[in-house]
Amino acid sequence: MIRLGGKEVADKIMEDLRVKVSELKSKGVSPKLAILRVGAREDDLAYERGVLKRFETIDVEVEVTALDAGVSQDELDKAFDSINNDPKVHGILVFRPLPKPLSDEHMRRTIDPGKDVDFMDIRNMENVLAGVPGAAAPCTAEAVMALIKHYNIETKGKKVTVVGRSLVIGKPVALLLTTANATVTVCHTKTVDMEAECRNADIIVACCGVAKLINENYVKPGQIVIDVGMNVDENGKLCGDVDYEKVSGIAEAATPVPGGVGSITTAILLKHVVDNAERQV
Repeated sequence: MIRLGGKEVADKIMEDLRVKVSELKSKGVSPKLAILRVGAREDDLAYERGVLKRFETIDVEVEVTALDAGVSQDELDKAFDSINNDPKVHGILVFRPLPKPLSDEHMRRTIDPGKDVDFMDIRNMENVLAGVPGAAAPCTAEAVMALIKHYNIETKGKKVTVVGRSLVIGKPVALLLTTANATVTVCHTKTVDMEAECRNADIIVACCGVAKLINENYVKPGQIVIDVGMNVDENGKLCGDVDYEKVSGIAEAATPVPGGVGSITTAILLKHVVDNAERQV
């Protein structure tokens, strides 16, 4: 099976960004990302570490605001407002989903569109739905498309099954794939015979947030499997939504976790922050 690694995809993106950041700083503009995290879920912490490492390579600042999982809605909204109103911040990343019963409604309604780097503003969703060129989709959804483009994976006329329907990845990646002329089926917890829906596809995009759900029963020879999941297995190790070992003897190609889509996602996030900073010049 072909291993679809994300490093070389991310490296190409970083080459371009390194030049842009240097030019911005020569003009007195220093791109900055603000992360707002509630609690300390291992998948959030893993993503945060990846972001910090990625941004450090080209000296772009990241400020992390970490709140206790028991924070009140009012305290959360005030922390967000402080970040949102900071003129030095060019991008805001809020780790979602938030712990219950917290809501991200206030943030979605009030976020500065010029700082939205991960699809919180409903207007970005409308642009992606309309197929507006250059519309900013969520970082992970764009990372999937960047990987597909890099490895010359054909989407025109292909059947794609997306496992997951969240606003963060499932729905937007389905929209992007439809725009790329794929025929897309979206599966979720109420889908009847999900295994069959997946086996019927040419490409599977797994983004349901269930560790190792996609196993040998979901795949067939010749398929391409793109794993967006980031979970912790029974041994405390990071894993995806795909059981990589079990599909490796069947599928034609698959992305690993870690080392796949996640490494591209942090590069796309950096690109969004730099793009926002450029608009201020």
